[in-house]
Amino acid sequence: MNQETLSQLEQLVDNLIARNAQLSQEITTLREHNAKLQDENETLQLEVLESEEQQKETSTTLSSLLEKLQAAS
Repeated sequence: MNQETLSQLEQLVDNLIARNAQLSQEITTLREHNAKLQDENETLQLEVLESEEQQKETSTTLSSLLEKLQAAS
């Protein structure tokens, strides 16, 4: 190999190492973002379950009140 080829190879290796470091950082950032989104998703799912439970309780209460009103008529 001549000196020019070795120099080009060295530059390519340096570029690959720099790109690998950049991609590794991007992966870390994406993993952190993914973890936050998973936590947010779990929180939202719990909120939906709680809301559904509250709706059931409200529906039961309203049905009971309606039955009382119908019985009083």
